[in-house]
Amino acid sequence: MSRPFILGLTGSIGMGKSAVALMLRELGVPVFDADATVHRLQGPGGALLPAIEAAFPGTTSPHGVDRPALGAQVFGNTDALARLEAIVHPAVAEERATFLLEYAGEPILVFDIPLLFEKGHGAGLDAVAVVSAPAEMQRTRVLARPGMTPEKFAQILTLQVPDAEKRARADHVIDTGVTLVETRAQVAALIASIRQKNPR
Repeated sequence: MSRPFILGLTGSIGMGKSAVALMLRELGVPVFDADATVHRLQGPGGALLPAIEAAFPGTTSPHGVDRPALGAQVFGNTDALARLEAIVHPAVAEERATFLLEYAGEPILVFDIPLLFEKGHGAGLDAVAVVSAPAEMQRTRVLARPGMTPEKFAQILTLQVPDAEKRARADHVIDTGVTLVETRAQVAALIASIRQKNPR
């Protein structure tokens, strides 16, 4: 049996990736959300809490990972970050494998991977769609988030592959600098085109 077509979905902060992922779900396409998986694994009763507590004492509680405490230990410390990623990444890969098995009969699956280009998570994907919007619109969206500052935003941007480079490396670009109706039409057209080329 042929396997599903796997589309990677990515985009920089504030580009509208979550909105596009929702549109894909509304079209009946299963979406594996890497970020949501990490949050669940690190949340209350999460499977990763014992390993994270052992590696970074004092950073977890019954309520899950204390993000500020963990952030303080790993931010700017490449060794600590590598230790954390060695705990998190294999667990996420396992969850993704389970997702693949569960939806093996579907024509298309989407892997929502925020740091797809930054962390080299493109293996096994048939195509990559980048969600993009004009820089000013991105800035407005991000600065409207609670607790966000221009300094924090600038710091986040330094850690992300520039939008222009993401667009250049993508197989498809979804523009969210337009109305929701127009974005939804782009998403529907992309999925229709993939389904047509990959009938199950």
